[in-house]
Amino acid sequence: MAGKTRSGLRNRKAEFALAAAMVAARTRAGLTQDELAHRMRTTQPVVARLESGRVWPSTRTLERYAFATGSRLRILFEPSARKARRGGEAVGGIVAQQR
Repeated sequence: MAGKTRSGLRNRKAEFALAAAMVAARTRAGLTQDELAHRMRTTQPVVARLESGRVWPSTRTLERYAFATGSRLRILFEPSARKARRGGEAVGGIVAQQR
């Protein structure tokens, strides 16, 4: 049970880290959620859900978000410190950078 709890916490941290990166990209671009929604051809509630950390957006949605904020989307696979010591699998990370 403890393993499932830790795994769930790691997933939630990743979701909130992604949401924080998205909000930071929008803020750097000087956009409101409504302005960003217009650029993405969606609605403000959709942007709010994306930035809430409660949903995991598709790669296509992340690309649209990055383009609308003048950012570049980078998806990286890097070994975690623990997995690298054991020679295990890589984990993913998403970075939004200003263009």
